Amino acid sequence: MTHRGSRVLHVGSLSRVEGEGALHVRVEDGRVTETRLRIYEPPRFFEAFLRGRAYTEPPDITARVCGICPVAYQMSACLAVEDACGVEVGGQLAELRRLLYCGEWIESQVLHIYLLHAPDFLGRDGAIDLARTHRAEVERGLRLKQTGNALMALLGGRAIHPVNVRVGGFHRVPSRAELRPLAERLRRAMDDAWETVRWVSGFDFPEAGCDNALLALAEPDRYAIDGGTPSVMAAPGAHGLPADSQEALPVRRFPVAAYTDEVVEEQVPHSTALHSTLRGERLLTGSLARYAVSGRLLSPVALEAARAAGLGDPTAGTVCRNPFRSILVRAVEALYAVDEALRIIEAYEPPPRPFVEVRPRAGTGHGATEAPRGVLYHRYVLDAEGNVTDARLVPPTAQNQGAIEEDLRRLVQAETDRGADTDDAALTALCERAIRNHDPCISCSTHFLDLTIDRS
Repeated sequence: MTHRGSRVLHVGSLSRVEGEGALHVRVEDGRVTETRLRIYEPPRFFEAFLRGRAYTEPPDITARVCGICPVAYQMSACLAVEDACGVEVGGQLAELRRLLYCGEWIESQVLHIYLLHAPDFLGRDGAIDLARTHRAEVERGLRLKQTGNALMALLGGRAIHPVNVRVGGFHRVPSRAELRPLAERLRRAMDDAWETVRWVSGFDFPEAGCDNALLALAEPDRYAIDGGTPSVMAAPGAHGLPADSQEALPVRRFPVAAYTDEVVEEQVPHSTALHSTLRGERLLTGSLARYAVSGRLLSPVALEAARAAGLGDPTAGTVCRNPFRSILVRAVEALYAVDEALRIIEAYEPPPRPFVEVRPRAGTGHGATEAPRGVLYHRYVLDAEGNVTDARLVPPTAQNQGAIEEDLRRLVQAETDRGADTDDAALTALCERAIRNHDPCISCSTHFLDLTIDRS
């Protein structure tokens, strides 16, 4: 960028993200003065839809929030309703829930890696363009995604917006014989998952870091997917470390019931999504946060894959804070989900009943799970008859919006400081890459780029 005057980048519609959003960046006299990820989709009022509905309905209603991650919404809803009613689901029913969640992790992480994010690293315009030059790789990604979809279809009744999930468990549980073909398919998928890790580890990654607190769920003895305790790894700046530091920092935890006390939402003029902070501190949730908080608890094969991918050794306290390398963590997580699904299937014994009885009572319940994009929190208030009188949903992309905008500011400022001759199209492409690092799920549709540049 050779000029030092005012410059405005405006991207009317972001490409290769799930939903509709826009980008606005302003540079004045060589300083970035404004970065906005503008989410302009109209609110869909799911929280209002839930009020007055029976306590059995949130899993089916909230599944419609997202076509990519419906299981995350269903599981968080179930946990919150069951918490309000004083019920905890365990044993094989809990394992089946985790198995269903593994299916969603596989299909969602692979969708992002192959169809949305990899084109950025290989100089392609999108998945169709990528298939022209990397047909075998795209076919491998589709095979993996189909394996995840098959898991969701068997356990959930269908791959999109599953219908077999209910408060307390499932309407129907599979037999061991029904799971056996899936186990064979997962064993073949393990080879594809390994090849995915090797493939993405060969990409070129720009140098970058993020100076955010990292928020993820944590369990004491396994990698958190379908529940856990909210845990925050401190921001490196708070300890005098650079944003790209690979050092693990102290972790503090708080109860799920305190989620909205810790994660504070506020309205901003340029977004229909609420911005979130950790009591005023910028936060990041998602793959990088999970890997930092719980990477040491990955299965042995996933730990091997992480080391092979160049992510270091999480058992020795190594973390990754480069958002461009998040694709590596997603590849390791997809492999972990395949491995975990196999473990659950091999140990599966059908439970005597497909659900535990959940009787309504007055109370407030809280539930949180790890959607592929980060922590998804639900809270429901029920009356004595089990009707929902209040609902609160906090999705991961809204929590990450501040961190994404900070990434944009850092990148554009670095380009400005370098004095590089970066034209508007190249700078816009770099900004879009930075946004896609976080796989924002704005809703469920994709649009091509409509770019307007205004210089003053």
